[in-house]
Amino acid sequence: MEVKTLLIICPCLLLGSLGKPQFPEQEKEAKFWNAWAQKTLKNALALQELNKNKAKNLILFLGDGMGVPTVTAARILKGQLHGQSGEETQLEMDKFPFVALAKTYNTNAQVADSAGTATAYLCGVKANEGTVGVTAAAVRSQCNTTQGNEVTSILKWAKDAGKSVGIVTTTRINHATPSAAYAHSVDRDWYSDNEMPAEAVQAGCKDIARQLFENIPNINVIMGGGRKYMFPKNMSDVEYPNISKYSGCRKDGRNLVKEWTDQMKDKKAHYVWNKKDLLSLNPNNVDYLLGLFKPVDLPYHLERNLETDPSLTEMVDVAIKILKKNPNGFYLLVEGGRIDHGHHEGKAKQALHEAVEMDRAIGRAGLLTNIHDTLTVVTADHSHMFNFGGYTPRGNTIFGLAPMMSDVDQKPFTSILYGNGPGFKVVNGARENVSTVDYQENNYQAQSAVPLAMETHGGEDVAVFSKGPMAHLLHGVHEQNYIPHVMAYAACIGQNREHCYSSSGAATGPLLRHFNLHILIINREKQTYIMFGLLK
Repeated sequence: MEVKTLLIICPCLLLGSLGKPQFPEQEKEAKFWNAWAQKTLKNALALQELNKNKAKNLILFLGDGMGVPTVTAARILKGQLHGQSGEETQLEMDKFPFVALAKTYNTNAQVADSAGTATAYLCGVKANEGTVGVTAAAVRSQCNTTQGNEVTSILKWAKDAGKSVGIVTTTRINHATPSAAYAHSVDRDWYSDNEMPAEAVQAGCKDIARQLFENIPNINVIMGGGRKYMFPKNMSDVEYPNISKYSGCRKDGRNLVKEWTDQMKDKKAHYVWNKKDLLSLNPNNVDYLLGLFKPVDLPYHLERNLETDPSLTEMVDVAIKILKKNPNGFYLLVEGGRIDHGHHEGKAKQALHEAVEMDRAIGRAGLLTNIHDTLTVVTADHSHMFNFGGYTPRGNTIFGLAPMMSDVDQKPFTSILYGNGPGFKVVNGARENVSTVDYQENNYQAQSAVPLAMETHGGEDVAVFSKGPMAHLLHGVHEQNYIPHVMAYAACIGQNREHCYSSSGAATGPLLRHFNLHILIINREKQTYIMFGLLK
């Protein structure tokens, strides 16, 4: 009887892929692949003319938990959402001319967390897990190890150089990734003083929400979630007045939003908490924007209220339109933060749709900026115990079944699986039969090998995609903390400024590109030169 059941189910599993052409007819011709490769080769040869312009603008897109398997699966999903088989689709980040790998380990962890990694790719210094904006000399949760170990981020370097700066995230604005841009905290979980030990508050350590407004005054754009951490304890939330868990939680009684609006009342500053108010703004009349759209994190893209909750793409659109008015340029940090949350919950569909939405935002940013003066970097902080496989045929839905049974327990399995996590389920002493559940449902938890309440991060390298001025400096395999140093070098900010000036102190780079230069060496040892040229 068991054999008969196997024979009946297997053909059914295959029919899903046999119902449509497995690949386009043109792919049967060698000339198709040869022509595609030659076009790619021609584009690659053009990259020999490296973009060495000075970067006016800097944008970092951070897909939290977006390991390489997630990138690949998101690519397939993007194509399938457009009616394609998916494998041949290009993500916006796939179009970037330069790709590198970053090693993600923390100073004290082989498999990293989002706080120590954020300190690396924002502050240029590797750090311990669970800490933000401090060196590895700081010990997690020990307040007295903070002072003297603070490090600043590229957002501050850009602000000090006269650029406009912004942070956009789908998590709470004081979550691990964004907080490393402005905070110095030995514990990533100190969102407000309500989450801090009394002794840490008494010792003078500040919560992260407070540091958002005090450490780097006048951040131009702040958008994300985290409203509850800004308001006094038990103050009702504007959107969920009857849900106590969303009420304010600050023990110090401070209303940080009111303090911000009072401080900014003489500037073109706006506070918004919903999509309608956000999209009604005229960016030309806004110099400062504080947008807090949820008490904690923003909802998953698949679950957001289209009337009240802005998408990541919509937030990025508004942010760039505000920031780009500055003639000195801007720095923008964008986090697709809930990719990570989807994976932790074993909800691959949520995670991958988050990644596709971030890719849309990357495309929108590309339309609003110029590759000649804007360095854009897309990367991840770490990976996850997520993967997909099982010899699936071309065009198989990314959330579908593998085309065969397990030869051990004779049950079907989904292509997507986790190494560990909440998807581990035993029914009658055996692995759950996925054909008895809706494995394509938005919140389906893919099966995992090891039972855990929350799936864990992965330890492999992550990809770094880059385009624009000096993007070629992100190549090969690098330590993660190298990223902000490259971005600073490209923009002539922070400690990377010497190459931007001549010996007389005059700015070089963009100015000299307008001349046909000839250099007469007078004294090579003393590096004395006479430069002359004609306007192009």
